[in-house]
Amino acid sequence: MRYNPYNQQGEYDHLTVDKGAPLLEWLLEHVQQSRSKIKATLQGHGIRVNGKTVTQFDYPLEPGMKVAVSKTKRNQCGFKSRYVKIVYEDRWLIVVEKMAGILSMAAGHSSLNVKAVLDDYFKKSGQKCTAHVVHRLDRDTSGLMVYAKDMETEQVLEHYWHDIVYDRRYVAVLSGEMEEDEGMVANWLKDNKAYVTYSSQTDNGGKYAVTHFHTLARTTDHSLVEFKLETGRKNQIRVHAADMGHPVCGDVKYGNGDDPLHRLCLHAFRLFFTHPMTHEPMEFETIFPATFRQMFK
Repeated sequence: MRYNPYNQQGEYDHLTVDKGAPLLEWLLEHVQQSRSKIKATLQGHGIRVNGKTVTQFDYPLEPGMKVAVSKTKRNQCGFKSRYVKIVYEDRWLIVVEKMAGILSMAAGHSSLNVKAVLDDYFKKSGQKCTAHVVHRLDRDTSGLMVYAKDMETEQVLEHYWHDIVYDRRYVAVLSGEMEEDEGMVANWLKDNKAYVTYSSQTDNGGKYAVTHFHTLARTTDHSLVEFKLETGRKNQIRVHAADMGHPVCGDVKYGNGDDPLHRLCLHAFRLFFTHPMTHEPMEFETIFPATFRQMFK
């Protein structure tokens, strides 16, 4: 059994499954709590397996799965949102999984945004803080995000983002069959007057962008591709996928009209960073969206 090195002052203990077993049986063996307390935590939605809340006593665990056990019986003051899942929380920051279709923060007249959802949760749970935006995902991109809960944490994350974040990856469904198994795209990205990002092989006054890719699965029509960002530029993966001749499916801005899932097929599945206050490694992953996986069965 290995404890994940997350901040132990948070509301969860994080464990890694060493051998397969039904969930309740495994918890009784590995968590120093009474049977009644463990069952109450399960019923109170306080147990997560690989980031997903589980209440089923006989849920089958397999070696390598990540189990998070709430230190309190309840879980996030009954927090419920169809657009946001809370993955981790401590006194300085909160990590969430954002669904497709919600903005990271307010823009114009749109009131549906993750920051507003979190601010409402903080207020209802009696926390005297607000969500501070550190980085963004496009409205139609899903996946992991971190928000600071105070200005000091926000400043550290924002100013040292590229030093603090040591692994950030996305998965995408691309149009067409990828020719290469892996590789890299590097060029300069700049916005035109219509705020559409375009690339150039020579310095066009924009920002240099580097994206690494690894093809995970293929059909004759589509490819499942993992992307690792070396730089984090606006629309970087979407532009670089289009540059490769295999745009992200469902991308109305840079795509070719191929839209099998009726959404932008881009998901931020991994976010590894050093905690800005405790300096401990924080490592979060979500499973790929089920609709992505089903296309490549």
